[in-house]
Amino acid sequence: MNGRKMRGDNMTTTGSAIAGRRLALALMGGTILAGMPAVAVAQDAETATEAPAAPVVAQPQIIRSITITGSQRLEPNTILSYIRLRAGQEYSQAAADAALKDLYATELFSNASVRNENGNVIIEVDENPVINRIILEGNKRIKNDKILPEIKLSPRQIFTRSKVRADVARIIELYKRQGRFAATVEPKMVQLSQNRVDIVFEISEGPKSKVRQINIIGNEVFSDGKLRGEMVTKQARFTTFLSSNTSYDPDRLAFDQQKLRQFYLTEGYADFRVVSAVAELTPDKKDFIITYVVEEGERYNFGNVEVDSQIRDFNSDALASNLPMESGDPYDAKLVEDTVEQLSELAGSFGYAFADVQPRFGRNKEDLTMDLTFILNEAPRVYVERVDVNGNTLTQDKVLRREFRVSEGDAFSTIGINRTTNRIKSLGFFQENFEVEQREGSQPDRIILEANIQEQPTGELQLSAGFSSIESFILSASIRQRNFRGRGQTIGAGINYSRFSRSFNVSFTEPYLFDRNISTGIDIYRRDFNNFGFNNNNRVNSYEQSTTGFSVRVGVPLSEFMSLVGSYTFNIDDVTLGNRFFRDINGDGTQTCDPIQAGRFLCDAIGKRTSSILGATLSFNNLNSRFRPTRGESVSLSAEVAGLGGSVKYARMRASAAKYWNVFDNFIFSVTAEGGWIKGYGGDNVQLTDRFFLGEPQIRGFDIRGVGPRVFRQPIISDGNGGSIALTDRDQIQDDAIGGRSFYRGRAELEIPLGSGAQELGLRPSIFMDVGAVFNVERPQLLSSPFPNGTSVPVRDNDGNELFRQTVTNADGSTTVTNVTSPTAPDGSANTALTQVIASPFQEVFLGDSSKPRVTIGVGVNWNSPFGPFRIDFAHALSTVEGDDTKKFSFNVGTQF
Repeated sequence: MNGRKMRGDNMTTTGSAIAGRRLALALMGGTILAGMPAVAVAQDAETATEAPAAPVVAQPQIIRSITITGSQRLEPNTILSYIRLRAGQEYSQAAADAALKDLYATELFSNASVRNENGNVIIEVDENPVINRIILEGNKRIKNDKILPEIKLSPRQIFTRSKVRADVARIIELYKRQGRFAATVEPKMVQLSQNRVDIVFEISEGPKSKVRQINIIGNEVFSDGKLRGEMVTKQARFTTFLSSNTSYDPDRLAFDQQKLRQFYLTEGYADFRVVSAVAELTPDKKDFIITYVVEEGERYNFGNVEVDSQIRDFNSDALASNLPMESGDPYDAKLVEDTVEQLSELAGSFGYAFADVQPRFGRNKEDLTMDLTFILNEAPRVYVERVDVNGNTLTQDKVLRREFRVSEGDAFSTIGINRTTNRIKSLGFFQENFEVEQREGSQPDRIILEANIQEQPTGELQLSAGFSSIESFILSASIRQRNFRGRGQTIGAGINYSRFSRSFNVSFTEPYLFDRNISTGIDIYRRDFNNFGFNNNNRVNSYEQSTTGFSVRVGVPLSEFMSLVGSYTFNIDDVTLGNRFFRDINGDGTQTCDPIQAGRFLCDAIGKRTSSILGATLSFNNLNSRFRPTRGESVSLSAEVAGLGGSVKYARMRASAAKYWNVFDNFIFSVTAEGGWIKGYGGDNVQLTDRFFLGEPQIRGFDIRGVGPRVFRQPIISDGNGGSIALTDRDQIQDDAIGGRSFYRGRAELEIPLGSGAQELGLRPSIFMDVGAVFNVERPQLLSSPFPNGTSVPVRDNDGNELFRQTVTNADGSTTVTNVTSPTAPDGSANTALTQVIASPFQEVFLGDSSKPRVTIGVGVNWNSPFGPFRIDFAHALSTVEGDDTKKFSFNVGTQF
């Protein structure tokens, strides 16, 4: 070997070599280098004897310098700050491994290595790329704006695999929350220039996982179907396709366990418990099967029920005697909770805002009874220290403060607080979930009330169009501001147009005049109404009524729920008939209303009148909502007198009442009733336009004005045997409703709740029964042919032109008969082919003046459809009077744009 020496190979440590290394020692020519002392060996292998090798001892090596290579964005000094290696320290393999761990912990590098070249340490790094953009593909059920805020990665951040894995898990969790447990996410990286990447999440959403089956094990008292009905989660069936509760949700599973426990506690099973609740995903990952294991236990009854009051204003025995439960009744945990709430409200109504009501139970397993003691712990009487109003930027403070039913210095009252909350909600200016908050004051017997409100828009601009079975096409436009200038005032204007009615109105309401609890308002309006009858199943206009007027009202509260409103109304009414109802009866050239064409009751109604009406309304209302009440009642009594000026004299009274109940677990049952009476005085009869009319929509199952007194004009035809008969077919006679001076009507309706899916669509079905009648009118003078003095009465068109029947002979010998209005030929000569059209013989019959109740039953559906409110009713009349006009089906639909 000639004694050659070789320096040891450089030692290199890389991230891939941390797990295991080998140290290779180059043994060449008898000398070991790489930092170890040389050991002399015999040069002549043949003559010398090899000496024993000395132990190899590693000498410590000092780090002379540290060099960073491969960095692009990061400064070398920044990278050096992440590790603990420093020049001047001893270099060791453990120190190199620790440096690598420190570098990887920053998540800034995809690869790193450390090597030592005789004390010169070189650290080579590959930086993680920078994210250019995040791309989501395949997501349809959950949009980008819902996913991107939930993930950690974002543009201009450093890419790391751990964050990608976390984001994949988060996206999958979002889909699981929607019940899509088969969803998968595949992340991909697109390499760009300048060490940039696009991160693409390819999403396969999969089908929505439904609850295929709910199994219950251990129940003996109640059936599976009964218990499933108590749960929020529902089995996926055809009948539940509209429900959103058929998808699996772990939170809903826990909630259903509480619902089961609540149900059993309500039924008296105090020892009930859910042993286990397991949700198993089917192999195809499409559905879940949920299994509950329950222990029902024994049923308990109430034992001794007592009240222990520590508050001096309450007598324990008196309170106990008024409790809703008695010894021996089945135990009901819900009843206990309600009683605690009632006792707390009772204490609050006496000023004990922080009264503590605690139920103490004594379970007797021997006789299965539950002793119960309600403990009213002593609490100081509390007074309102201050009322704060926060969050109102438009609405003035006084608008809210005047609705408070407790003021600074008053004794605290939960009744007053609840009433305040309801009154502020009823304004409609603020959020629906508004509550008056309470917090402790400066002293133990002081409380601060806070109204933290969130204002919502109160201006309304509406353009709508629709179709009604009553009035065909309907167009309307309105503008209204319910919180004008932030003062709680209401100002509005509206216009409506349909085939048979037109109206315009402007209104203004001041709820607190001069900051006093006095409401005032004014309405100015114009209404045009075309009354119609039927002839040969066609609507025929009979008279037109135009009303122009105004109304002024002033209201004062008499109590919290009762008010008195006085009003003054002035109307100018003009009733006219079409030209076809007039002719020269007396031969003097004057066009006069022809009773043979129109009927005497219409001829008596035409003309212009003025009405000066003074009215008063006394009302009571404690409904929980003005728009869709579910509980409470309202009663109203009004009286009007016309004749303080004007040309019309009458007295009119109306009364109405309504009551709502929440029954059978969210069924809404309501009963409404209304009645009225009108009578002329001073020699005046009640005019046709002032009478009461009844029919659709007040009583479903009848056509518009289909109930009450009416006049039938029945055509008389030959019977074929030399005699004559009067037609009775409704489609062939003229039907005119003339109204009555008295009426009553009532309605009982049960609104049926549907699943949450149907509720989200706005579907509200109901069953109903309507009853009512309009009656009490003077019998009109009837007409019949032959006409007086044998006079022939010509028929006229709507413009008043007399009609002539023209007979024309066609080329094939046939004849064509048409009605024309000119008695002369085109050349000015007399048209001999014309025959004047003469009114057919008829007879008039008076029907329907009966107080007998008309009764209908039916089903209906309200639907807040995407294109507007929709109402459809099917009704059947159980009780009618001869002459009534029934109707099975009606609907109303509209839209906004």
